[in-house]
Amino acid sequence: MPGMAELLPMILILAAAGAFAGLLAGLLGVGGGIVLVPAFFHVFRGLGYHSPQLMQICLATSLATIIVTSARSVLAHAAKGAVDWPTLRRWAPGIAVGALAGVAFASGLRTVTLQAIFAVLAFLVAAYMALARPHWRLGERMPEGGRVWAFAPGVGFLSVLLGIGGGSFGVPLMTLHGVPMHRAVATAAGFGLTIAVPGVAGFLALEVAPEGRPPLTFGAVNLPAFLLVIATTYVTTPLGVRLAHATDAVRLRRIFALFLMLVAANMLWKALGW
Repeated sequence: MPGMAELLPMILILAAAGAFAGLLAGLLGVGGGIVLVPAFFHVFRGLGYHSPQLMQICLATSLATIIVTSARSVLAHAAKGAVDWPTLRRWAPGIAVGALAGVAFASGLRTVTLQAIFAVLAFLVAAYMALARPHWRLGERMPEGGRVWAFAPGVGFLSVLLGIGGGSFGVPLMTLHGVPMHRAVATAAGFGLTIAVPGVAGFLALEVAPEGRPPLTFGAVNLPAFLLVIATTYVTTPLGVRLAHATDAVRLRRIFALFLMLVAANMLWKALGW
């Protein structure tokens, strides 16, 4: 086991990542996982853990934190009357099915493959966030009835592969169907719960070889990283919600998009062994 002198910087990095993730969960509805997955990966690798299923551990632990951050974000947004509950109820079953399919798919992949998938999807999310225009539309209202199943499983499936809540895909989908930004962010926090709960259940059932696995990892969820992150997000998620209702969302999205492109490029660099 690493000594405290080696562990302390890692603890501080995880705490900072958790604080930033909580802020993003409230501010942009992205659940924070898109920051946590690469943070977990670099921290675990830095501590000398090289499990062939390391990315699965990062995705699962990120999703576990999203259960907490999304729940807090939903409650905070609901207090402001911003959550579209009918849309959330219609979309939840399809998103949950997609999340379980995402776990099944990710469970059989090598870490380097998941790194590459994460990088490509993160770059696409960043590109949309940077280039999206308010007038872009796929429709004037959210799909209903059977049309929900054309979109909802995809939201759950892709979100699990990134270890994220519903915001990165749910917010664009809703704004492209005419939902105001703040309402989309609030409702996407609810999407995060319908992704994270079945996703974590699936990853807890995953058998991870003990060789190279971080200690206190149950299934694919690492308990110390989970507890440390939720302790910091507990403080910062409500702050993100307040900022979301008081700031220019478009400018914030573009700043975050640039940051996300750098994260995606770094992950792809590692996946290619450079």
